[in-house]
Amino acid sequence: MSRSPTLIAVGDNCLDVYLSKDRMAVGGNALNVAVQWMRAGLKTRYFGLVGPDPEGDVVRTALCRAGLDPDDCEVRPGSTAVTLLPRTRRRPALPARGSGRGAGLCARGRALRGAAGRRLGASGHPQRTELVRALVRDGARFSVDVSTHHDLLDLEGVPLVFASGPEDPSERVEPLLARFRERGAQATVVTCGSRGAFLEAGGTVTPVRARRVEVVDTCGAGDSFIARFIALWAIERRADAEALRGAADAATNTCLHEGGFPQPLLPIPLVAPGQICRGDRGGRGLRWRPTGWHFPPRRPRATAPSGSAIWAQAPRRRPSRARPPATWPSSAAVTPASGRRCA
Repeated sequence: MSRSPTLIAVGDNCLDVYLSKDRMAVGGNALNVAVQWMRAGLKTRYFGLVGPDPEGDVVRTALCRAGLDPDDCEVRPGSTAVTLLPRTRRRPALPARGSGRGAGLCARGRALRGAAGRRLGASGHPQRTELVRALVRDGARFSVDVSTHHDLLDLEGVPLVFASGPEDPSERVEPLLARFRERGAQATVVTCGSRGAFLEAGGTVTPVRARRVEVVDTCGAGDSFIARFIALWAIERRADAEALRGAADAATNTCLHEGGFPQPLLPIPLVAPGQICRGDRGGRGLRWRPTGWHFPPRRPRATAPSGSAIWAQAPRRRPSRARPPATWPSSAAVTPASGRRCA
């Protein structure tokens, strides 16, 4: 009787802040993939980084609630990553800031080499490149998600590559697939949003169309696709078309709820009136107003300043109709000292 494989996701995590709802969810490409594997009943570990801050505690709490070991998510100096999601259903990816996106985790090499499958997020960090080359030398079974950064990593000998492609049907995907094949990728999946996805393996291109539904939120749909495709194609050895169809259905189902996986949206906490959070650089960051997030004219870009928290200053006076300031649920906190405790 064969032992069930252990799948490992390595890479980013973040807090996805919904500007239109004044709420946030735990997410990040690699973390979403790990949670989806756990939800499918697969043995899973997630390796990532968070900062020593309240946001990092929220991420580690979510890992614990999903059944993952929060101790696999290291706490290092810096700020936990935050992504601000604009007020549209289909939104451009805004850069997240903080340590959650940089996962140079070669110290985890022994655990990675002992696993049956790994999923790595793309990163330009030298340790990430070294990790990819080490896994190739070991003949490991793993995949890399390069997203839109198609030329970021050396793909020679990589067993499976995921990438984002054009959603416009008039743009051909075959040249992009050929590029990955020429660079040494053994198999490539290009996801194209509502257009569907394409798999190139062994010189054969297999397409799948996306199922049309009333979209609630597209956040994490691609991550659900990756998680399901790896489970069906690489673990269960399903046929190309069958694995693509199952992955596309998983992505569609994720579009029917908010967040990268089912979870209650959390209120955005506020600091005490008049106080400025650490790293706010003189109060020039994001500020809370009863009508939503306010971006000061001197910082027009919709990104959190480097080294700052996701909020900067609470208003000194609020209209009576505004909701009371949110606070972190202390009973749900997971800190380095408290280990695996979660609500």
